[in-house]
Amino acid sequence: MNAAGQALAQAAARCIGAPFRLHGRDPASGVDCVGLLHVALIACGHPGLRHFAYALRNTDISDGLRAIAQAGLGNAHGGIRPGDVLLVRPGWTQAHLLIVGPGGDCIHAHAGLRRVVRTPAPLPWPVKRHWRLPTI
Repeated sequence: MNAAGQALAQAAARCIGAPFRLHGRDPASGVDCVGLLHVALIACGHPGLRHFAYALRNTDISDGLRAIAQAGLGNAHGGIRPGDVLLVRPGWTQAHLLIVGPGGDCIHAHAGLRRVVRTPAPLPWPVKRHWRLPTI
């Protein structure tokens, strides 16, 4: 794992237990999966995600994909490592972001549980995209 990935994984882990709030970007008042990634990126010294329009259900995620690329995340190759960011599809119109935690589990804002949680591997959803911060 590179230092940037380790920092992102640890920043995400510090948010476990934060409340869920759609479009939230503050762990004290709540975050969603986009907000969790935004907060974790800022916490480890990277640009956060620019604001873009989205809902709990989306068929077009192209604006979100551009925001992720603009934040400095690049396509990852090889196995999943702590600090990697995964896009999964829990349902046909649902796109969801997860951050791989320090121990290899996934940290994400769970709308149903109403908080940021840790989910062990293997994930119950198909991984559609896999990003990583560049090695510094």
